[in-house]
Amino acid sequence: MASYTAADVQALRKQTGAGMLDAKKALDETDGDSAKAAQLLREKGLAGASKRSDRENEQGACFVVIGDDAGAIVELKCETDFVAKSEAFTSTVEEMAMAVADKGVAAVDEFTDKVDELKLTLKENIAVGRVIRVDGGGSSVIDGYLHLQSGRGVVGVLVKLDGGSKELAHELALHVAFARPSYLSRDDVPEEVVAAERSTLETMTRNEGKPEAALAKIVEGRLDGFFKANCLLEQAFVKDEKQRVRDVLGGAQLTEYALVVVGG
Repeated sequence: MASYTAADVQALRKQTGAGMLDAKKALDETDGDSAKAAQLLREKGLAGASKRSDRENEQGACFVVIGDDAGAIVELKCETDFVAKSEAFTSTVEEMAMAVADKGVAAVDEFTDKVDELKLTLKENIAVGRVIRVDGGGSSVIDGYLHLQSGRGVVGVLVKLDGGSKELAHELALHVAFARPSYLSRDDVPEEVVAAERSTLETMTRNEGKPEAALAKIVEGRLDGFFKANCLLEQAFVKDEKQRVRDVLGGAQLTEYALVVVGG
């Protein structure tokens, strides 16, 4: 085993701008020789990699996979849309999503080397973003939607129904992509969020000079509007705004959804 200290690793990182793990690996491969390690990092293009890791990566791409028993969304982040729509980038996020749908969320770890390779070849701060897997089975039905922009996925949705049809699940996925709810139901909104919204609405209503006797009723009505805007089951269904999403389910139950918006 190569002989070097933590101070040697830190010095190499400062000299080359490489990441910690890359610096340690270079020292391992050169038997602790800092000069040779620095040269090795330059040859591999890893010098300066840690500087890239500090840059913002608000662009990227996502991909949606619907399997027999599960659905998956994986997001891969980068700095520019130019890189995000490159074939190497989009094909990688597609492979990752397929692996997650097949094996589970931990499957993204299999792509560590490939992501590192993209960092080198594309010269951007590239990192795995959100990784979501929705499990099906039994009477559950899963479907999804991927919104493409310039050849890359920018909005990914999964919807899980119990007792519903694939067609209904897909329509609801389209709705989620358009309406972008924050919660599934009223019960999912944290109590502190509801309390803060209620307090704000009470203050607004009083400031409008509404009579105290009518205050509670007005606030409850406005609070329903908050739920209607933010909770999927309460939202007006995009294909028929006279109905809420909960009204179009029939005998089905909408038990889970996932939404990934790149840059959001």
